[in-house]
Amino acid sequence: MKLPIYQIDAFSNKIFGGNPAAVCPLDRWLPDDLLQNIAKENNLYATSFILEEDGEFHIRWFTPTVELDLCGHATLASAYVIFNIFGNTSNKITFQSKSGVLYVSRDENWLVMDFPFVQPITCEVPNEIIEAFGKVPIEVLKSYDYMVVFEKEKDILSLSPNLNLLENIDGRGVIVTSKGEYSDFVSRFFAPKCGVNEDPVCGSAHCTLTPYWSNRLNKTKLVARQLSTRGGLLRCELVDNRVLISGQAVMYLEGVLHL
Repeated sequence: MKLPIYQIDAFSNKIFGGNPAAVCPLDRWLPDDLLQNIAKENNLYATSFILEEDGEFHIRWFTPTVELDLCGHATLASAYVIFNIFGNTSNKITFQSKSGVLYVSRDENWLVMDFPFVQPITCEVPNEIIEAFGKVPIEVLKSYDYMVVFEKEKDILSLSPNLNLLENIDGRGVIVTSKGEYSDFVSRFFAPKCGVNEDPVCGSAHCTLTPYWSNRLNKTKLVARQLSTRGGLLRCELVDNRVLISGQAVMYLEGVLHL
């Protein structure tokens, strides 16, 4: 069996930037263990599998070790493939996913993802967080991730966490964030429990970051930067109970899997 595969750098307008994702279109669902093995073999931060049915696309996301409930950069990469490689002429794509219905539309050379709003709740600072980062944050909140707030952008850049400690916390991962110097806010994301030590650009984390910073900065449209080595730029907008997350993407690789 042969399957097409595309590798897309999401949240970047040039290759070797943003967050790489593999996109594998299917004509039927394959066994879960095979999907997981493909993602493990790809050894990227995420592999998405997409299947078209009745004009809608179903999407699933896998890291090298687990299936995810939501993944922003691999959704962006999948939309790029559908629009630019499949030649889809519509202005909006509908994805059915484990996190409900997701939409991606075109805005010139940006792709706009319509994702669910995730309101973080203030919580006590876990000792593991302080030990892992070696620094006391100014605030900690919790959704399906911990969100750890520091004072300055340079704090975010200087962090070198103990990943073994982060792997043992409850929740998917840990977002660290602060107000930005050249953007509204900045962040990094660590998820060793999911097989991703540091995610170069985590779109789904901005479902939590956007409502927080919208409230803090008293604005609904924000520009965000993820401060990983590869780096990424996102436009975020809070609209009622949804978050619009916009990014660019470029294709790095096109190939065939032999299974």
